[in-house]
Amino acid sequence: MGTDRVLRLDAPFDEATARSLRCGDELWIDGTIWGVRDASLIRFFDEGERVPADLAGALFLHTAPSVRRTDAGGYVPVSVGTTTSMRMDRFTRGCVEDLGVSAIIGKGGLSAGSLEHLGRHGAVYLSITGGAASYETLQVAEIEDVLWEDLMPECLWKFRVTGFGPLFVTMDSHGESEYERTSERAQASMEAAYRKLGL
Repeated sequence: MGTDRVLRLDAPFDEATARSLRCGDELWIDGTIWGVRDASLIRFFDEGERVPADLAGALFLHTAPSVRRTDAGGYVPVSVGTTTSMRMDRFTRGCVEDLGVSAIIGKGGLSAGSLEHLGRHGAVYLSITGGAASYETLQVAEIEDVLWEDLMPECLWKFRVTGFGPLFVTMDSHGESEYERTSERAQASMEAAYRKLGL
């Protein structure tokens, strides 16, 4: 069951805030979001490297952005798109348990095992609209830092965002998953169609 809540939150946020969120909530985020992808997560967890940054309460965005180098040596965003999350599903436990991440932002959802980890550690999965990279990019006010540049473009990106969204809570810390609900509805509709056809 969805909610009618539309919330504007500052990032990072703590476990209490994450646990207050429910499936169906619409969020708009101000503050810091960290961009991660396969290579940076492999470096974190398979290779055991850490960065000089406090990631407690962080929001992780599954992205490998297209950027442009500035004359001053920094980067400006060209396209900050979001990739499918399931390919990084195995890192969910490490993100929420070891790093203390409060939210993971991506497309397509995560596994039932990841849902358990979200509940155990008080975190949420936030879905973003697919194909909206141009809109997302306008909400990135600045790339404040980039770590592990040798992994370009799958570095660890520190984005300062303003009104980043809409994001929707589709997996919460209370064991609710919009993906499971959708699957159940689809299965029920398919079975009803088969019965109608006498199959």
